[in-house]
Amino acid sequence: MADTAVAMGFNPLYQNNVIFVILLWGGLATNLFWCVFLNIKNHSSTDYTDKSTPLLKNYLLCASAGIIWFMQFFFYGMGESKLGNGATSWVLHMLAIILVGNIWGIILKEWKGVDKKTKYAISMGIVVILLSVSILGYGNYLA
Repeated sequence: MADTAVAMGFNPLYQNNVIFVILLWGGLATNLFWCVFLNIKNHSSTDYTDKSTPLLKNYLLCASAGIIWFMQFFFYGMGESKLGNGATSWVLHMLAIILVGNIWGIILKEWKGVDKKTKYAISMGIVVILLSVSILGYGNYLA
């Protein structure tokens, strides 16, 4: 699809973003089905119009979260088109999401009060991620 988009005149910087139009339909369908199912099961569909809650604020926060979430794919697609290293760029993308999320969790004291075993597991997870990306980088260097 990306090659076809470029052949049709798309800017090569955005060539990978064409894929997301199709790719994200699966996530939309799954999430839509699950949310409707939970609304029916929990009898909570009236929460979307409940005047006792800050609806505008909630809708704006939801829309902001969705836009920010999508922008990760948008910028990933741009970066991958410049890097051109296929799966490696996806691994780096996922690595960045996990590391940044955990670092913010540490900074904001999200892990405060958890036992030492949990802190050890988080620390070892971060070490494994950093080690794996180092191995990946070395493997790409050898290639």
